[in-house]
Amino acid sequence: MKNDVKDVLYSEEMLRERVQALADEISAAYEGKDLLLIGVLKGANVFMCDLMRKIHFPIQIDFIAASSYGHSTESSGVVKILKDLDHSIEGKDVIIVEDIIDTGLTLKYLIENFKSRNPRSLEICTLLDKPERRIANLDVKYVGYQIPDEFIVGYGIDYAEKYRNLPYIATLKPSVYEK
Repeated sequence: MKNDVKDVLYSEEMLRERVQALADEISAAYEGKDLLLIGVLKGANVFMCDLMRKIHFPIQIDFIAASSYGHSTESSGVVKILKDLDHSIEGKDVIIVEDIIDTGLTLKYLIENFKSRNPRSLEICTLLDKPERRIANLDVKYVGYQIPDEFIVGYGIDYAEKYRNLPYIATLKPSVYEK
């Protein structure tokens, strides 16, 4: 697995520190509110688990699975909901937790869907933002890192369902995904 890695962009320590900073920002903004974190599966699960453990007050969580990638490195632009929320978001302060925002098409679809469910507020928290690839206009309140337009893996993020278990974020060698 390590032989497939081109470069480590963010080490375990860097991720730990940045997640703590994001959790501190969220804690300060939402203390005393009815906060619900919604993780976008599968990629955001590692980030969301670390993030929620560092928030300083009781929260609720839920998950949604949506995809526009399949086994490709390029978004198809067609969003499919694979698993919907288990609970109502009406009247709640909601933060959608994403692993990476690329084109933004999936997230734009989710935001429009969630707004129709009448949350009190709706914000986005992403670990990684790839603005060079953005197609959809998004207002992202909490951003871990802006990254270059390279294919990355690790810390929950996959290529063809592999590499999620890397404890850091890295770029893959092109030979891995150009097969």
